[in-house]
Amino acid sequence: MQGPAWTPEDGLNMETLVEQYGDELLRLCLLYMGDRHLAEDAFQETLVKAWRALPGFRRESSVYTWLSHIAVNVCRDMLRSGWFRLSRRSQPFDELTQVFAQDTGEASAVTQAVLALPGKYREVVVLYYYQDMKLREIADALHLPVNSVSTRLRRARMLLGRMLKGDVNP
Repeated sequence: MQGPAWTPEDGLNMETLVEQYGDELLRLCLLYMGDRHLAEDAFQETLVKAWRALPGFRRESSVYTWLSHIAVNVCRDMLRSGWFRLSRRSQPFDELTQVFAQDTGEASAVTQAVLALPGKYREVVVLYYYQDMKLREIADALHLPVNSVSTRLRRARMLLGRMLKGDVNP
C-alpha cells in the first residue's frame, strides 16, 4: 500500500535532510567508498538525487531508509564506473580511522576488514552495524528479500571472523 506523495507541507527540505540525516549518510558513503573525497562526492550526489526525487517519495519506508537506498545506489554506480576502475584512488587506512575516532586497536582492525569485504557483504555489514538499520530496513534499502540480507550478513560475519583470525587475506 502506497502512502500519499510528499507535499511541501511535510516540512522536508534540503536543510532538514542534511541536518537530520547528513552525518549518517556521509558515514555510509565513506564506509562504502573507502575514500573521503569520493564519499563526499557520493554524499552530494545522494542529496541531489534525493531532492529531485522528493516529490515522488511515497512514504513506503522511512525517510532514512529511502535516503540510504539512494546513497547505496550512488556508491555502487561510482564504484562500477570506468573512471573509478581506472583510477582506483584510495586514502590510506589511517586517514579513514581518523574519521571514525572511536575505532582504535581491535576496532580499527575490524573496520579495515569490513572495508576489505566484497561489496555485497560490506554493504549489509555497514548498514547493520555502522548505520544501526534493521534487517527489514536493509532489505528495503537494497531491494532484496529479508532472507537474502540475513544470509549475506551471516556469510559476512563468517568471512570477517576468518579474516580477523588471519585465515583469509582480503
